[in-house]
Amino acid sequence: MLMATNWAERVSAFSRSPSRFVSGTSSEAFLAELLRELRDDRASYSIKVLLLSPLCEYPTVLCPSDSVAEETALELMSVFAQCPPKFAEFRCHLLLAVTSVLICTSCVSSCSHASQDFLDLLLEISQDINDIHGDGTLHSLRATVCDCLRELEACCPGLLSQRLELLGGLRQQETSGLHQAYAGLHTLVLRNAVYQLTQETGAGAEHLKALLGGNTLVAWEADQDSGVMSNKDAAILSSLILGPMGTLPTLQTGTDCKELRSVLSSLLEESYLLTPLCQAALLHRLTEVVAMVPGVPPALLRAQLLRLLGTSEVCLLHATLLMKCAFTDSLFSAEDEAFILKRLVVLSQHPLLNTPEKLFYMDCILHFPENRPISGGDETLPVLLTPQLASALVPTVFNDSATMLARLNLLSLVYLEEVEEVEGEEVRGLAYLYEHLTSLQHIVENGGSREIVVTFFRSAFLFLYYLCHVERYSRSLVEKLCELYLHHTNLAPHLINLADRTQDRLSESDWAVGLLRSLQRVITEAPLAQLTLQDLHWHLKVLARVADEGEIPQQSTLGFLSGIITPSSSSLCVSGDWRLGNNMLAVCRRLLVHPSLDSLLIPLADILQHLSCHYGDTDIQDHARLYYTLLTTLSREKLARVLAQGAIEGGRQVEKPSCIMAESERLTRMLTIHQTDKAIFKLVNVNSQAQTNQENNLNPNRTETCPDEANTAVEAYTAQFQNPDFASEITLMFQLTHSGTHDSLFDELFSIRLHFTLTDDHYEELSDISVPCLFRERPSPILNLSLKPRRPYPTTLHASAIFTTQDGLSWHTILPDIHVNFQQVFLPLPTPQAWGQGSKLCLFEGLWNKISSDSGENNLAECATSLFCCQLKEEALVALVDKHFLPYLISELSTKDDLKVLFFLPPQSHVLLTIRSEEDAVHFNIATDNWQLLSHISPYLLTITSSQEDTHS
Repeated sequence: MLMATNWAERVSAFSRSPSRFVSGTSSEAFLAELLRELRDDRASYSIKVLLLSPLCEYPTVLCPSDSVAEETALELMSVFAQCPPKFAEFRCHLLLAVTSVLICTSCVSSCSHASQDFLDLLLEISQDINDIHGDGTLHSLRATVCDCLRELEACCPGLLSQRLELLGGLRQQETSGLHQAYAGLHTLVLRNAVYQLTQETGAGAEHLKALLGGNTLVAWEADQDSGVMSNKDAAILSSLILGPMGTLPTLQTGTDCKELRSVLSSLLEESYLLTPLCQAALLHRLTEVVAMVPGVPPALLRAQLLRLLGTSEVCLLHATLLMKCAFTDSLFSAEDEAFILKRLVVLSQHPLLNTPEKLFYMDCILHFPENRPISGGDETLPVLLTPQLASALVPTVFNDSATMLARLNLLSLVYLEEVEEVEGEEVRGLAYLYEHLTSLQHIVENGGSREIVVTFFRSAFLFLYYLCHVERYSRSLVEKLCELYLHHTNLAPHLINLADRTQDRLSESDWAVGLLRSLQRVITEAPLAQLTLQDLHWHLKVLARVADEGEIPQQSTLGFLSGIITPSSSSLCVSGDWRLGNNMLAVCRRLLVHPSLDSLLIPLADILQHLSCHYGDTDIQDHARLYYTLLTTLSREKLARVLAQGAIEGGRQVEKPSCIMAESERLTRMLTIHQTDKAIFKLVNVNSQAQTNQENNLNPNRTETCPDEANTAVEAYTAQFQNPDFASEITLMFQLTHSGTHDSLFDELFSIRLHFTLTDDHYEELSDISVPCLFRERPSPILNLSLKPRRPYPTTLHASAIFTTQDGLSWHTILPDIHVNFQQVFLPLPTPQAWGQGSKLCLFEGLWNKISSDSGENNLAECATSLFCCQLKEEALVALVDKHFLPYLISELSTKDDLKVLFFLPPQSHVLLTIRSEEDAVHFNIATDNWQLLSHISPYLLTITSSQEDTHS
């Protein structure tokens, strides 16, 4: 038993990291131990199965050379020969291990003696159809043999080409469930053999006939003469399945292909017995065979179309389309083509199909193989897809995002052709698409989710990609986007990305420039008195992108910058917000290299001088002063070279025009925020937020100054929530510490600014946190992170930081994500300070009764009750309460009655627990005024009770 445990640990350690494991010993020594234990009769067969897993998963690590692999394979075959037939599972694993070793070490392709012996063994077992043991052991062994033969043929195409007649006979005489495996193997070998003949010069009908009726006793040398495919040929053949049918080579046989037709007919007649997936694979390979042999008419497959055209199986429909791609009107009539297309349209919107299937059918429409293709493009509409037929696929706002985008893409192509055919007239289909885009915009404007926002902008891009030339709609879309931005400035990154992607893909269109010009206009014309700090941040990012366009005048941008830093708005400068100042400088930096700089010189210099003198952040002042100096002392050419980081011309560094330029690299480094390769520091949670009120909750001697009736207590408690800020935040404490590999450059960090980004809309936006410094040799600072939940659910926060190192360079780093667990949202009950134990018990009873009555009377109510049960001993339950529930405990811990626990989750949610020990289990009765919390409560209880069971087991 000790040996078994030791082997389990060693094999597990090897699987976790083979290279680390063999570095402590050697692959030869570990392989010798494995083989010695496999031969040991004292070892159990369950352990021997475990010992084979390293050879199956990492054969090249244990067998670094072909000679070692061949010796190992022979040794495993010897173990197979000595193993009693009743241990079928171990024998199956032995065959799989030998297959892995021979394939992965190229012994099969080199036709080694071990490969010959193993192939003979597999073929011998495959022909033994007498299950003499009567328990199915031979059946499972032959199934494994089929798998091994299929892998050998797939990895070394042509290996079994001389056994075609043998495999065909095995397939025909097999009456068990293995018939499917033999049919798949036979079809694969047939396809590879025909392909092999197409690569031989002068091969024809007689060679094909000889191959199909070959002697099953052909020696291994015959395979060498006929030639197993090289690795290059095998790679070509493996990609042949995925490539277009037009690239298939052909075998010139004339019309005399009776033997091949007979084999193909037999396989097709038996295809009804296979599962849909195996049928699809068989039809795919047979389609390739017929395509490679022109002497076999595609009409041979006609009988299969009667069932394939009406199939509901995705894989079979895909096989049908592959056949259509290969044979077009040689096999499919015009009526067949119209029927398939109509069926694809119907399936693309079928309510009983899942989204991936419907998306697949829409993709099939876009790549539909036509009988008479007009264009050779990859994604074009079939001629038979009329606007009337496609109208069934119009997108709606109720579609999921993927379906909506796929339909919009398809319909845009449909109506693009309609626009080209009916110029100057109102196209109703195009008008509907634009109305759909407008509907999405209204949803976004009224507070749509992140998913719908992304879907809207992707839809806008698709609409523009196909229909940007329809000026009526493209101009209107610009106006609507500007209107949307004014109400939701946080959409600025989406608008900038839309402009970038449109400019990349539609280089001949000036739509992106028009959008940016309009955004500049609405930003600079908006009243400054109504401008919020958050809006200003986004405005500056948009204006920085606008400044990249040389053809857009920038006077209005400078007027806007001047307006926000004038004395009437001087609070923005005095506040010294680093991010705001950096955003202003980003606009100024782009204006320094703008083609119209000469006309912008004086107002830009005034702005930079004002920032250098009056801005409240020293870093911003320094950068503004440097920009001002560069602007007033350098020519346009020198200025552009200083600010163009790493300018390269013709593969060499640009020559510096003067001694001032000798410092350009250093100036550029000082002006640039550098990106770290990995996280420099991290935030580590250091507290349990609920401890603060623990004493108040457990003080039984507090003076009662509130009513002790349940209803009165509930009314007094809920009255506190009339103040919307009452108990609306949770505060998490984190320690800011260095992380990762030690790097002396980052030992001393200054002016750290932490920024947090939400991954959902369950919480209000978080404020940045400033940390003066972080030294590796000093105690790490403790930070308080305040979260204001909209909905008290678990969440993940993305965190980043900008900081300065001792050499004065600025850096940006991405911190590891912060995971806010469900239990971190818990707060002790926010009752008035004067309330004692009795009042809290009354409140608990009142809330429990209210939740129970509400959940029972109205099925649509937010309230809900539930029950969670688990096995816990009494001491384990006490430890559980003491560890997890003590800050939230309403009743006495020493009481013999039910334990009552109340979690408060901001802004106004409650979870009540009544814990009772029954004879069979501990019952956690749950009541909550927010039924959506149940999906988080049960996993939380399961986690803490399971850990308690493990502790006391």
